Amino acid sequence: MVIIRPSITNLDEIVASLPCEEKAVFQRIYEVTTALGESRVPKEMEPWVRERFGSVAAVTRQKVVRVTNLVTLEEALFNRLRCLRPAEFREKESLEAQLDKAGRDDLFGSPADTTPEDPFGRVSGKHCVTAGNIAKYDGLHGVVIYNDFHPLRFSQEQISDYIDVGLEWARRAHAYEPQASYFFFIWNCLWRAGASIQHGHAQVILARGRHYARIERLRRASLGYRQRFDADYFSDLFRAHDSVGCALAKDGVRILAHLSPFKDNEVIVLGDELNLSFKERLYEVLACFRDRLGIVSFNLGLAPPPLEETEESWQGFPVVAWLVDRGDLGSRASDVGGMEIYGASVIGSDPFELARQLQTHLA
Repeated sequence: MVIIRPSITNLDEIVASLPCEEKAVFQRIYEVTTALGESRVPKEMEPWVRERFGSVAAVTRQKVVRVTNLVTLEEALFNRLRCLRPAEFREKESLEAQLDKAGRDDLFGSPADTTPEDPFGRVSGKHCVTAGNIAKYDGLHGVVIYNDFHPLRFSQEQISDYIDVGLEWARRAHAYEPQASYFFFIWNCLWRAGASIQHGHAQVILARGRHYARIERLRRASLGYRQRFDADYFSDLFRAHDSVGCALAKDGVRILAHLSPFKDNEVIVLGDELNLSFKERLYEVLACFRDRLGIVSFNLGLAPPPLEETEESWQGFPVVAWLVDRGDLGSRASDVGGMEIYGASVIGSDPFELARQLQTHLA
């Protein structure tokens, strides 16, 4: 079987062509099915369809690929036409113009004067400083405020500093409240990603009792996988992605163009520890988003194992980071609808193209 250019559209054929052992690993994690969606296009509509989607045939017969993670039940429905849908409501101002306006009334411009501090004080780095979150969603919830207002002006040194300061915040929070040991670092970049303040900043949280539900669900799923197959879930997840060309490894860090993403262009980064190499790879993925893919609004989540031993097992659980594109800043249409909230993720991007971009950028 000859596949000219691998893409999500022919993932079913790619999997069918894998060697037996690789196919077995892939199929114990992922199920791939396809469906054909057919439509009749009125002649009056054909010029608009050609202009928008390239051809009438592209609309009248659409292949939809459904990828289900059988271990975690993450699921994505892929159709490249989803990226070409019309957007009727758009912002007229450029990103720089909107950021310029936001910068005139910058709440994070002087953190010592305009933000609260945590009961254990602030943590200062070379490129950022922490503050207490004024509207918390857990008891230990802080903010890492970047010195640079513009969230997209980041370097490798800055990314490392943001993470290091977040980790030191977690250590101090843990010393202040020893029963809290589950650290989570979140960066919501710009308003499409949920940021209410546009000055660059990240959220840092330390949970008690157990990790947050989605991370806890992943932990339990990985343990269940180990018990069933006597294999490490995260190693096999990488192997499944790598076997179809959607992964790479560099300096001990594994990077996946996720096959069952939450939204478009999701990347998973896996490492044995949160060391310099992990932070460098994280920067490289972010730089690829910004410089190669033109992604300016994204969510980043970073979850290492707990800060101390816990009653539950974290065997085999690596440091995990997720990064996902949140779409066109100029569009007023949300990228998340009822299907994502209650059903499965609907995706217009192609993990294979994302993987090619990552492989080129990180070479």
